[in-house]
Amino acid sequence: MAEMAAFISLILVGLYLQEATAVIHSLRYFYTASSGVPDFPSYVSVGLVDDVQISYCDSRTNINVPKQEWMKEVSSEHPNYWEEETATCLGKQQVFKANIEIAKQRFKQTGGVHVYQQMYGCEWDDETGEVKGYDQIGYDGEDFLFLDLQTLTWIAPVQQAVITKNKWDNNRAAIENERSYLTQTCPEWLKKYLSYGRSSLMREDLPSVSILQKSSSSPISCFATGFYPNRAEMFWSIDRVEIHDGVNRGEILPNNDGTFQMTVDIDLSSVPPEDWTNYECVFQFSGIMLDFISLNKSYWSNIYSSQVKVLKKSLLKLLKYSKVNAFKKYLTIQKYKNQKSSVYFSE
Repeated sequence: MAEMAAFISLILVGLYLQEATAVIHSLRYFYTASSGVPDFPSYVSVGLVDDVQISYCDSRTNINVPKQEWMKEVSSEHPNYWEEETATCLGKQQVFKANIEIAKQRFKQTGGVHVYQQMYGCEWDDETGEVKGYDQIGYDGEDFLFLDLQTLTWIAPVQQAVITKNKWDNNRAAIENERSYLTQTCPEWLKKYLSYGRSSLMREDLPSVSILQKSSSSPISCFATGFYPNRAEMFWSIDRVEIHDGVNRGEILPNNDGTFQMTVDIDLSSVPPEDWTNYECVFQFSGIMLDFISLNKSYWSNIYSSQVKVLKKSLLKLLKYSKVNAFKKYLTIQKYKNQKSSVYFSE
């Protein structure tokens, strides 16, 4: 099996346009305060639209800046947008600094490294119009508080958060204000961001897919990279039926160029080598299924790179004229615009 240590070239054996499915859009903001971490800002805020970073601010720069060119267009409609975002960054620094100290007291902690984080935003289904909002707070990597929009109450997974839960539950005006923002204002901003970044966010980049086995006894890895958006699935199958035994699915990870990568491993150590060609690595992407199958060793060459270039061009041309709307957008916003407020813990 020494030859299996080399790249196994793949050939595209099937292209199937499937009915487009609804896309859920999201924009999330992560606010993070830390203590005891040397050479790192004590406060950082990051905004993400469909997992693409759109803004950044920290306690060293003290200015909120756009991370995508299209986000600069917001200023044309809202001239004071970035000044307001900077003011929010400065204000939240003070709030989070106070909160992390109170959390340390609640947990009877003094020194050491500690992290307080809030993830806040909404999701919008562009087909059904369904909206979901969320406000989640964590401390040292564990859930601390989160808002239940069904009951309009705060949930405290740990005893140390009960004091805050009770106080916030009693502030019905604040909860109603947040419900209104998460279910109405947030989706409105989400759609604005989607319109600003449509040409970038709605693009479709097909993956480069390859298979690698490091040694004859190691698992076989199916590796896809360079695809966008990140709403993709990849799995191993036999006769188009997904298999799970011996499969280890990795997370979708970002590349430096804004695209994504993922890996799915399979252990075929108990399968006779002559049966390996029955296994397919399947990549499914925004309504398009790309079936890849390993070839006989006589084809283990550079055929894949040349084949996929031709197939990419053909597929993109097909998509251009197809009525299948396979790339709808899903955004998330976590932002107070006209309803920004600072929330402190209370003893």
